[in-house]
Amino acid sequence: MVRPWTTATAGDGETTTETVHLTLWDLQMLTVDYIQMGVLLPRPPTENLLKHLEESLAHALARFYPYAGRLAVDEHGGGKGITVSLLCTGDGAEFIHAVADDITIADVMASPRIPRVVWSFFPLNGMVGADAAAAGGTCSLPVLAAQVAELADGVFVAMSLNHGVADGTAYWHLFNTWAETSRRGSHEGQGTMAVLLERWFPDTCPVPVPLPFPTLEHAVRRFHGPPVEECFLAFSAESVRDLKKRANAEMMTTTTKISSLQSLLAHVWLAVTRARRFPPETETSYTLAVGCRGRVPVVAQAYAGNAMVRCAARATAGEILRGGGLGRAAWLLNRAVASRDEAALVGSVASWHEGPRFAYLDGWWHPALLVTGNSPRFDAFGNDFGWGRPVAVRSGAGNKVDGRVTVYEGETGGIGMEICQAPEPLARLLADQDFMAIVSH
Repeated sequence: MVRPWTTATAGDGETTTETVHLTLWDLQMLTVDYIQMGVLLPRPPTENLLKHLEESLAHALARFYPYAGRLAVDEHGGGKGITVSLLCTGDGAEFIHAVADDITIADVMASPRIPRVVWSFFPLNGMVGADAAAAGGTCSLPVLAAQVAELADGVFVAMSLNHGVADGTAYWHLFNTWAETSRRGSHEGQGTMAVLLERWFPDTCPVPVPLPFPTLEHAVRRFHGPPVEECFLAFSAESVRDLKKRANAEMMTTTTKISSLQSLLAHVWLAVTRARRFPPETETSYTLAVGCRGRVPVVAQAYAGNAMVRCAARATAGEILRGGGLGRAAWLLNRAVASRDEAALVGSVASWHEGPRFAYLDGWWHPALLVTGNSPRFDAFGNDFGWGRPVAVRSGAGNKVDGRVTVYEGETGGIGMEICQAPEPLARLLADQDFMAIVSH
């Protein structure tokens, strides 16, 4: 266990455990898998790699100290339900050293298809956020774990973070801080951006938030989907600009505000719909995560909890493929995002505690679904730990279902993308010349 540097050096004096009450945005994510992302790096020249990374993680956790704590559930009895909190105990983040000296960088990157061994580069596989919460005390399962896997000619550095305490923005903020601390030195690289640990609650919401369950496990629905495979594709900045120009030109009588990402995701929506070979009347949907930072003024960029909601665009397969093409699909995504203005974002959680609704794969996933997570705005390739920039970024097994699309910043201003699908549709997607024509490699 790696404890925050301030805790590890504070001595044996008596301390008071700070309590972070989980918000409505936090609680609804306790039912999904841990966030799992990582970077593939060249082999470092130092022999003290593990000690160096362990120490720099401890210093990064000095700023993100709640993530070194433990989740706890209070059962109130008498039909009053439960409350869930993050206790800042300083117990630490799990730090795992793994060796895969028969795996090379080329094994990971040579093919668009992602080898399944990549999932083993991540800790806490198969865990949902609620698994880290214990009734009447704390659980030994951490909310954060890091794994450093030494390959034949490189290193894969990964983190798994409980989605009930953080979203992708907070995740990459911590990851960036760890890399910066490692690169600059533990006493210098404490991160350039503030960390806002205080949680925000609507005025109408009681704190802590009561949940109408006898135990937290009653809120969890486990999901076991059909087998999937993954590919990683890169789209150049020029290709994405061309898609954006085309999408806006096709919808110029309606809007000219379709974004680059919306245009690229529309391109994916069309191609995946072709690959799945649905009848024209089949309804398809595309779910996006919309960040609240910048949209809700009280939620700052440095906010270190969950601050995102979902929106969805829907159309039949026939409408997507023959009802307007790229422009219309992009416009549907644009409208879905635009519907989540400040009033909608705040309103979506104002009364959540009166009828809690959790994020589930079970009951939500369907074979015509697409869902995109992460963001090309997150700084993935800036995670230089001191011996060179990453050569690739990949994610773990968490929340991987048929239709999952994970987006990243591209190495040269473009966009990188992991696409997870059933084996046969994925093979057809990679053979789709119209789709693959704009893929860089």
